[in-house]
Amino acid sequence: MAKNPLPDKLSKSDYEVMANFRYQIRRYLRFSEEVSQQHGITVLQYLLLLQLKGFPGREWATIAELAERMQAHHHGTVNLVTRCEKAGLVERRKGEGDQRFVHVVLLPKGERLLRKLALLHLDQLLNLDTPLTVPDPSMFSQGS
Repeated sequence: MAKNPLPDKLSKSDYEVMANFRYQIRRYLRFSEEVSQQHGITVLQYLLLLQLKGFPGREWATIAELAERMQAHHHGTVNLVTRCEKAGLVERRKGEGDQRFVHVVLLPKGERLLRKLALLHLDQLLNLDTPLTVPDPSMFSQGS
């Protein structure tokens, strides 16, 4: 649940803060969609590559872990991995210890594409007209 108590009502400025935050997120996501398409993949494929490379502590992830990190259904993640495999971006490998698990790993082509896209995304974040900031809970009305 929420760490901070919720106010009883929201003011006009509260709605403005929330709307601006959502607007900033949407602008960034739209950029991500467009730049991914310009490089021949979908934004979901980019997210899969990013989650693989950014997975904590290792260079591979299972389908279940990727589904969780992407907040996607398992079967949809399986289909996404299959599309990325066909594009030569990732590969499935049997788990070293427990062969019931499949490890998804980045291939060199996927690594190169991810590097290009991640640098473009970082540049976009660093050069936003308005910095992406999380609304401060203390900014919201506390009255009834």
